[in-house]
Amino acid sequence: MPIVTSVTKLLGIRVPVIQGGMQWVGVPQLVAAVSEAGGLGILTALTQPTPDALREAIRETRRLTSKPFGVNITLLPSITPPDYPGFAKAAVEEGVRIIETAGSNPGPLIKYFKENGCIVIHKCTTIRHAKSAERLGVDILSIDGFECAGHPGEDDVGGLVLLARAAQELKVPFIASGGVADSRGIAASLALGAAGVNLGTRFMCTVESPIHQNIKDKIVASTERDTVHIFRTLHNTARVFKNKVSLEVVEIEKRGNAKFEELKDLVAGARGRLVYTNGDPDYGIWSASVAMGLINDIPTCKDLLERYEREVQEIIGGLVPVVGLKAKL
Repeated sequence: MPIVTSVTKLLGIRVPVIQGGMQWVGVPQLVAAVSEAGGLGILTALTQPTPDALREAIRETRRLTSKPFGVNITLLPSITPPDYPGFAKAAVEEGVRIIETAGSNPGPLIKYFKENGCIVIHKCTTIRHAKSAERLGVDILSIDGFECAGHPGEDDVGGLVLLARAAQELKVPFIASGGVADSRGIAASLALGAAGVNLGTRFMCTVESPIHQNIKDKIVASTERDTVHIFRTLHNTARVFKNKVSLEVVEIEKRGNAKFEELKDLVAGARGRLVYTNGDPDYGIWSASVAMGLINDIPTCKDLLERYEREVQEIIGGLVPVVGLKAKL
């Protein structure tokens, strides 16, 4: 039996699993594979150099799947900001009706997408920001706990508490993001009130993921202890893979009064992107979550989502005689 939630019904998907909008990873081949498998694939706009390149990526994805998929637009602090309005217009004009937003000041983008009939998912790391996004009219909130890869915010609140608080406070459906990689994590997220999950690191480690095989093998070989936080002293915390470069960044920060100028060559995005193509896990900074400790194989997206469907129902069914409750999703 399918796992039916408010999110599966709203998005038109079979499995309540959304692939995170990961830069350099959320490309047509992975996005289409996730959607074809029954989840929701997400193209990452900022992987593309221009809005026109995003248009072509959308068209390529559509050639690979007839199932729903979305586009992620993450608003990042930058000296020369990307063409966010151009990316938004490209997605809408190409017929994409599911959008994931993240980052600061998403109000104007959310307004534009809602005026054009889009379903908007917004990612937040705090309940106060989630409630703000709710007031802006988003349809689904993605609640990102401290366990996540990338930017977990500065409050350091883990998913167990953050999701329970979301269930108390939010009126729109929400999904769990950060640290979820196996069926137990999905079942636990549903129990905490989430209507689905967002997976990033887990989808990096699939057959259809575009990253180098060496990096997939490194994820499998790693544990939950193989990440580190950088930019803590700059109040822009990011969880990344623990390697020579990230540890050097941490050491510089430990000296005190570190400036971004001292770190920029080490953390350059172009250098981190090359990790995924040259297969050297020590070449640059790359995002990974503590979920690595739960990843032991490199399946196809189809096999992974079928496993989730089967195991989540088995886990929930197994709890019924233990706690004496009638399972209802």
